[in-house]
Amino acid sequence: MGLDDRDALALLRDAVDPAGGSDELVRGFYTHWFAVDTSARDLFPPDMAAQRQRFAHALTYVLGELVAQRAQQPVEFLAQLGRDHRKYGVTQHHYDSMQNALNSSFRNHFGQRWTDRLAEATHDAVALMIGLMRGAADAEKGPPFCDGTVIEHMRVTRDVSVVRLQLDQPLFYHPGQYVTVQVPQWPRRWRYLSPSIPADRGGGVEFHIRSVTGGMVSTAIIAETRPGDRWRLSSPHGGLHVDRDGGDVLMVAGSTGLAPLRTLIMDLTRWGENPRVHLFFGGRYPCDLYDLPTLWQIASQNPWLSVTPVSEFNVDPPWARDYPDVQPPRGLHVRQTGQLPEVVTRYGNWGDRQILICGGPQMVTATRDALIAKGTPAERIQHDPLAG
Repeated sequence: MGLDDRDALALLRDAVDPAGGSDELVRGFYTHWFAVDTSARDLFPPDMAAQRQRFAHALTYVLGELVAQRAQQPVEFLAQLGRDHRKYGVTQHHYDSMQNALNSSFRNHFGQRWTDRLAEATHDAVALMIGLMRGAADAEKGPPFCDGTVIEHMRVTRDVSVVRLQLDQPLFYHPGQYVTVQVPQWPRRWRYLSPSIPADRGGGVEFHIRSVTGGMVSTAIIAETRPGDRWRLSSPHGGLHVDRDGGDVLMVAGSTGLAPLRTLIMDLTRWGENPRVHLFFGGRYPCDLYDLPTLWQIASQNPWLSVTPVSEFNVDPPWARDYPDVQPPRGLHVRQTGQLPEVVTRYGNWGDRQILICGGPQMVTATRDALIAKGTPAERIQHDPLAG
């Protein structure tokens, strides 16, 4: 039955689901793969914990979609993975050894529970996943990545930096998309970042980066980035968008989650008429609202945009005096105090709006859940995939 055997596919999905304790299976897969193909080990960073987690979540998602007999989204997902994996230097040989290692790892995991039906479903599912990735990578003729030079690094708060680069060649992306970035301090560790300006034909790009507790890459970027550093950027991902014919818009940004929404807003300024856009921009302290002056400038010239600043605390900490004053001129809405989910839902459920939420996974989840609890249709809410 193969891909039509939903029971067998469900067993495979449950085996790789991190919620069910799949680390032994996933660890065994990588151990087996690296043993039979030593060149594959060089594709990954020394610490594999995060990679194993991402791989398990990706397998769980794809197999879950196959169980539900939904093909379109996993096909698109796997094709994008194949195109994106070119940046690591993945070759056709690596796909062959990966396919063999994954089949063997499933067989070893199930042991005496291994049946002909399970073998057939495993073979067909793995062949489908590897085949889609391999085919998309082989069909893609553009460069797998582009390099650029850091030309400016501004420390705008204690844990947020704005970094501007000049790319060797323009990188074309849609407003709201994100890319993966590799910095010289951490080779082979790619971090997701969203450009904060629309694609520039001259090759300019800007990122807003927030240092995450325990995050090695973000901490290194903020503490060590210097003009002249060479960064590497992958092809773009994501589908956040504003439909100009889809009605008014609510945007909710937590800290550097502002970046993709700022790009969308800047892109909208190309038109004289737009749907109304209301942006809630939140941070822990008032000084964390680092980009308010820019937002005020855009709102002052575009009457369709309104901005509500939100901070959890009403006053700044003493260290705020070491960083630029972010208080905008008079013209923005009065700053609100509280957490974003609570402040946003004070105004109702926004159920008639296109809703875009960007920021940390906890904030995005809390805001989405608060809106849905107020009666917002879930299908009207957009956000990027949350970290697993």
